[in-house]
Amino acid sequence: MKHLLNLLTILTLSCGPSHAAKPNIVFILADDLGFSDLGCYGGEIATPQLDALAKNGLRFTQFYNTARCWPTRGALLTGYYAQQIHRDKLPEAAGGGQGVRQQWARLLPDFLKPAGYRSYHSGKWHIDGPVLAGGFDRSLDMRNQGNFFSAKGNSVDDRPVTPPADENGYYSTIATADHAIECLKDHATNHSDKPFFHYIPFIAPHFPLHALPEDIAKYRDTYLAGWEAMRAARFARQKESGITNTTLSAVEREVGPPYAFPEAMKKLGPGEVNRPLPWSELTEEQRRFQATKMAIHAAMIDRMDHEIGRIIAQLKAMGAYENTLILFASDNGASAEIMVRDGGHDPQAAPGSAATYLCLGPGFSSACNTPHRRHKTWVHEGGISTPLIVHWPAGIAAKNELRRTPAHVIDFVPTALELAGIEKPKDWKGEPIPPAPGKSLVPAFTKDETIARESLWWLHEGHRAVRVGDWKLVAANGKPWELYDMKTDRAEQHNLAAKMPDKVRDLEQTWQQQTDSFTELAKKTLADHPQPKGGKGKAKNKAK
Repeated sequence: MKHLLNLLTILTLSCGPSHAAKPNIVFILADDLGFSDLGCYGGEIATPQLDALAKNGLRFTQFYNTARCWPTRGALLTGYYAQQIHRDKLPEAAGGGQGVRQQWARLLPDFLKPAGYRSYHSGKWHIDGPVLAGGFDRSLDMRNQGNFFSAKGNSVDDRPVTPPADENGYYSTIATADHAIECLKDHATNHSDKPFFHYIPFIAPHFPLHALPEDIAKYRDTYLAGWEAMRAARFARQKESGITNTTLSAVEREVGPPYAFPEAMKKLGPGEVNRPLPWSELTEEQRRFQATKMAIHAAMIDRMDHEIGRIIAQLKAMGAYENTLILFASDNGASAEIMVRDGGHDPQAAPGSAATYLCLGPGFSSACNTPHRRHKTWVHEGGISTPLIVHWPAGIAAKNELRRTPAHVIDFVPTALELAGIEKPKDWKGEPIPPAPGKSLVPAFTKDETIARESLWWLHEGHRAVRVGDWKLVAANGKPWELYDMKTDRAEQHNLAAKMPDKVRDLEQTWQQQTDSFTELAKKTLADHPQPKGGKGKAKNKAK
């Protein structure tokens, strides 16, 4: 009976004739957040605001991204795999961080607008084209992603901002929330008769590891026991809460950062290590250096959660909280990258300050992705698994429940459109809109059921994977296929490829068919949508 009433509520809200009945939608996206970084996913970092949303809503345990920032963002707001819309490359078709979407690959706000929605953006962009051209009514574009303590380089409503010469007291995570709250206040004052979509992609906890001193102090000595101890504690909490029923992955000590920057290692000094060696093998200097980096990572997440709390308080103050669908996820897994760029790194400056440039690295990245294997850029589970918290008091009766259906960021657009009562048009300005691969997650809001789909597919920098049901076929760039049973082995510890060659062939065929289909679409549209030649330099591009 509870599920029936819940379904009726959803139908009433999504299909009602008035704008007021349609749910507001807020999607909050973290950057380089590990699967286990939140308290409600097993972490020790203080995230009371997100934990409260989870306690009064849903946690998805098998939600996926694309393993990288810009492909995830394009997929999230269009409902297509990034390779379909030129936002990541295929073996035989161009695409990537500088790729230009086809005219029909519209962002969600364009489809929400006819239903009366206003759309706001606060935070990182990293999608092709100006923000307002994507259908948003207001925007803070955090283009400065190399210094959390300066607004220099950012844009408001696609116009560059000019910070004062004596700029101080600025921190991008707080500024993101400030802008979001400003938009919400304006909406309440001037557009209260309309529903809204607010996209809030924080930069945190992406490198450089920059945090407020008072936030770092809370975690300064928390991680001196090392990454093995942290992984074990998080895994125990995950098992107890039901987040995972798998084993804990073994740390691959030979797997370091995805890109080598030897000069950066010299600048960072003897405390840095680029492999997840056993904690006992590190020097005292290395242990302190690594623990300090993890403390800054934690501080960045702690602060992000605090600022999310301020946004939630504004939703409550304006009477919008009950009928606002809030979703929270990450664009990829925690990062093993180590580099120095932008303003450089001063080893004498306080760690986490503007003069420093630190990255998490593979040791604590492995721990942040507990219980999964590998990191951002790989399509093993550590690179592509993200928390997904879903909270909607007026539309979801379930409280503190888990949802185990495999799902993906491509599912957000069809979910939002269904709840807004919108049927996606068949063409855009005379150009046919191809079918999108995403599936609405609305059925899973009512009960823990599997969303029917043929497959989920990945490709990034030669790393490739496909999941059909509980079977996943995955391979690192240049390596042979590995086969895993996700029902019992999401840690990807028991490779069944040699024992089940027929299953490998079947799944490989599925992966290839998808790849061929995406290639056909991409090639067909490349002539009408030429891609930039050259683009970002290799090192600069790969750091995002």
